[in-house]
Amino acid sequence: MPRVTEQEVKEILDTSVTLHSFIVAASLIVDKYLEDTGEIDDEQLLKEIERWLSAHLAVIRDPQLSKEKIGDASNEYARGSLGDGLKGTHYGQQVLLLDTSGRLSQLGKKKVKLEHLA
Repeated sequence: MPRVTEQEVKEILDTSVTLHSFIVAASLIVDKYLEDTGEIDDEQLLKEIERWLSAHLAVIRDPQLSKEKIGDASNEYARGSLGDGLKGTHYGQQVLLLDTSGRLSQLGKKKVKLEHLA
């Protein structure tokens, strides 16, 4: 069950988009990689990670306007312009800061096994 409400996420993310699906996804990730492993046992910290992760997922799906030009109308949207993965949004960067275990920074990275052939 999610720790955060849509209103709590909207305190940090200015959007009119329905956030339920992003909150559910963030909750599943926090449960699997942080709570269930015992890496972080502080419920308030887990809630904050879930809140910022929800905002990150929402911005990845529906990027926010970062620049707008009126003359000759032009819009520019921020979508992962800051880096890959969680580094791609300010919200994701906050998740990395809050995740004292470092586990979420490893998501999506492939593990490589090297074997020595004789």
